[in-house]
Amino acid sequence: MVYFLQQLLNGLQLGFVYALIALGYTMVYGIVRLINFAHGDVFMVGAYLGFFALAVYHYPFPLAILFAMAGCALLGVIIERLAYRPLRNAPRISALITAIGVSLFLEYFSSLKFVFGPNYLAYPRPFEVCIYQLGSVCISNIQILVIGVALFLLLFLQLIVKKTKTGMAMRAVSYDKDTAKLMGINVDYIISITFGIGSALAGAGGILYGIAYPQIHPFMGIMPGLKAFVAAVLGGIGSIPGAMLGAVIMGIIETMCSAYISSTMRDAFAFAILIVVLLVKPSGLLGKREVEKV
Repeated sequence: MVYFLQQLLNGLQLGFVYALIALGYTMVYGIVRLINFAHGDVFMVGAYLGFFALAVYHYPFPLAILFAMAGCALLGVIIERLAYRPLRNAPRISALITAIGVSLFLEYFSSLKFVFGPNYLAYPRPFEVCIYQLGSVCISNIQILVIGVALFLLLFLQLIVKKTKTGMAMRAVSYDKDTAKLMGINVDYIISITFGIGSALAGAGGILYGIAYPQIHPFMGIMPGLKAFVAAVLGGIGSIPGAMLGAVIMGIIETMCSAYISSTMRDAFAFAILIVVLLVKPSGLLGKREVEKV
């Protein structure tokens, strides 16, 4: 039982990191119906920005995470403006292919020696690791930090979406862009804000992931990005609570698979979940069923 609870805690840590990435997927899909496959690479850039903030500039952790979030928010807005906005009225497959192209560009451009370089880097931790006892279960200050920061950012996002005019405009644009425009909402601005917020959350996820699993490289965003996408589909893509729920379930299942079956099988389980969800409940756990014309 103690081993199970320990793995459950590890799964929650991983799940909350996935949740920060999955929210970007689900926010962008909810507002422009685009699966932004470059989002996992924005997460990678966030990890590197956090690395430079901590190891090179020696910023304190709160400033380092703000630095990573601000850099990723700017990157997300630039990607939307240059790559996706010109294709706003193009067939959806064009935007999807562009997203894959942006993803590959970020990965290979980042691996150039004059950018981040191709090598693995050890991630600096802003403080010593401390282990606390909760009965028979151990919890580290890193796990407390990851879960605490992720929960704070998720609640802050809910506050923005539910209680601010910008959040109200985001919800209006997600329902009907044309009507929102007639009501005086600047749709382009709201879409840019959505990309910026989603990318900032991915940047926070990148620095938390680097601290929890202290090794980074330019292709590190591929697998967490894909698993966060699976989590968003599991929860119901387009639903913010669904993305959070799907990510936590995903993290727990992956950790339990590593602990009780085999660590080499965890990726297979992750994508098996995607297939099962698409076959059994394509709208996800909390998603709404929609009918689309092809």
